[in-house]
Amino acid sequence: MLALSTCYGLRGVIVLENDTFGIEPVPKSSTNEHILYHLNDTQYKTATCGVVNEAGSSPSYKPFEPDQMLVSLLRRKRNLPETSYVELVLVVDNLRYRFKDKNATAVRDEMVELANLLDGYYKELNIRIILVGLEIFKDTNPFSVEGSAGDVLERFVKWRKSTLIPKIRHDIGQLIIGPPQDYGNILGMAYVGTVCSVASSGGINLFKSQSLASFSTVVAHEMGHNLGMNHDGDNCDCGGGNCIMAPSAGGSTKFSQCSETYFENLILRGGGGCLRNQPSPSDVIGTAECGNGRLDEGEDCDCGKPTECKNKCCNAATCTFTRGSACADGRCCENCQIKVAGWPCRKSVDSCDLPEYCDGKKAFCPTDFYMMDGLLCQNNAAYCYEGRCQTYDYQCRHLFAPDNARKAEDICFKTANTKGDKFGNCGPEPGGSGYLKCSVANSMCGKVQCTNVDVNTPPTGAQVSIQQIQGATCVNADFNFGTDVLDPAYVNPGSPCDTGKTCVDFKCVNASVLLPDLDCDAKTTCNGHGVCNDRGHCHCDNGWGPPFCDKSGWGGSIDSGPAQIDYSLRNGLLIFFFLVVPLLVLLILVLLYIFKRDSLDVCLKRSRNTGNRNTNVQPKNNVQAGVTAPTPQAPPERPTNSPSTAAPISGFRYGELDYWRHETNNPPPRPPPPGGRPPRPSPPVQGPGVPKPIPSNQIA
Repeated sequence: MLALSTCYGLRGVIVLENDTFGIEPVPKSSTNEHILYHLNDTQYKTATCGVVNEAGSSPSYKPFEPDQMLVSLLRRKRNLPETSYVELVLVVDNLRYRFKDKNATAVRDEMVELANLLDGYYKELNIRIILVGLEIFKDTNPFSVEGSAGDVLERFVKWRKSTLIPKIRHDIGQLIIGPPQDYGNILGMAYVGTVCSVASSGGINLFKSQSLASFSTVVAHEMGHNLGMNHDGDNCDCGGGNCIMAPSAGGSTKFSQCSETYFENLILRGGGGCLRNQPSPSDVIGTAECGNGRLDEGEDCDCGKPTECKNKCCNAATCTFTRGSACADGRCCENCQIKVAGWPCRKSVDSCDLPEYCDGKKAFCPTDFYMMDGLLCQNNAAYCYEGRCQTYDYQCRHLFAPDNARKAEDICFKTANTKGDKFGNCGPEPGGSGYLKCSVANSMCGKVQCTNVDVNTPPTGAQVSIQQIQGATCVNADFNFGTDVLDPAYVNPGSPCDTGKTCVDFKCVNASVLLPDLDCDAKTTCNGHGVCNDRGHCHCDNGWGPPFCDKSGWGGSIDSGPAQIDYSLRNGLLIFFFLVVPLLVLLILVLLYIFKRDSLDVCLKRSRNTGNRNTNVQPKNNVQAGVTAPTPQAPPERPTNSPSTAAPISGFRYGELDYWRHETNNPPPRPPPPGGRPPRPSPPVQGPGVPKPIPSNQIA
């Protein structure tokens, strides 16, 4: 692997088969000199991550049995073929800013290079790191970085939730602290498995030197904790030497198979929902480059170098769509075309989570949204917090995996958490010297106590405690993540500790503290036809449309898209082609039948009249044959009746007379003059069917 930046000289990482080197320019060199060094030889070798057991033991990785490995492999193939995108925000404190001579441009370039290095490390896990935000404390730090590393981490994530998240929506936030701040031999600290969490998806990192390459492995380590990765044990390997998630910093740029499995478990258990949407190119901070596999501004798509691109929808050489393609990647893209609006692209994973749908315009699924914190769930017995109905049963199933694990009796909480040991307490003491005992009132907010657990297969890296208290079985786990960092065995914030109360910071307080400062109410704002999401917008029920669920619509919200596919156009076309068109065809056939019937009737009548006419002409032919003189006809009598009552000509009907006259060209007979002889009949006119008259001198 080669990850280099050419800004202000060569800077980056060169990974060979068994060696990893860093290269950086020599500061203030007039001849552009560079330093090439082993990352294993850096000053960080003896430093550690804050997420460790102070006694010195590290959680070991427990390998799967053969049947478990097969099941795991099959599940991985079904669930993890999709690339994960981590939207990262880096926060540089005032100490580091001053260390860089208050040069904001230099700090920005340094952080862009850091993000590129992180992206290179995580590619092997099919995870892309996208820098979407950069905060630099130019005047002063908004919170103190003094004290223990755990205290600073807690302050940072609180500031992130209250200030940074509303400004820049992201998945993970990492604080970069400059010298001379020092936390002993601790270089970094982070919460484990909290990616996508508004309250705790973050970590802190101490940047004490100029070596960006070696420091990047520290940040990669802390981000790994956010992504659910624990420290590597003795059975973990990445091809020689320490790996990125080793307890002590060693400068490695590779992840072990254990880290990969930890991340897979996070995804398979329903975590990491925010990692499926690729950020908008306009949000990406960095240098646009076609072929880096990251969608930058000005690109239609980016499937990597032409030699590695396998996407038929994307032209790797130009980072443009191929002919006829409208998209190249994303859950809302299929066969190079964008799916219709309303197509479900992310299902809800909890009663407090909300589904997302394609909007018919973009290839990627919208950001993951959930119900507003503090809303009631599970028949009004619990509260929604960060997209989960925070019940004790859910936490027990999450910790111990079997679906039948559930909350233990309340006596287990009251007895265990008031002891103040590692299996029952209300958090670490200041300074990390021990644990705080819970008061009885707050005992439901300490370590979670479970029952119906298979203790023969404990969670990886955890110690399990089993107690019998007044006939109740009480099981708890300690993950040995150190006294400064909360481990997963603590009761989640938002858990119902009493009627109308919830757990926050190990205290049982009024549940109203969970409600965010958002102007949204399901009954008034959403008119009783929807719920409020975490942005304070209405997510409407089916049949009602956003933004206020007061009109008919397809459900969903302005954030997550319409909840139903609009089939109106399709239905209209089906009605047109299968109902309207057949009716039109039938009508045309009926009209043609009527018209043809009348025409056929006329033709038949003409045929009959032609036969009658030939019969009337036959005697004239006989006269010609017998050479006899034609008998003069008497002139017609003068009609005495009015013209309207005159009898029709024999053998003719109205409508046929004009035709006959046209055929014979005979003018109508003249009436005789009054009192005179009738006029001599005119000789017959030669025409069709009329014999030529014979002169009188030829008659014998």
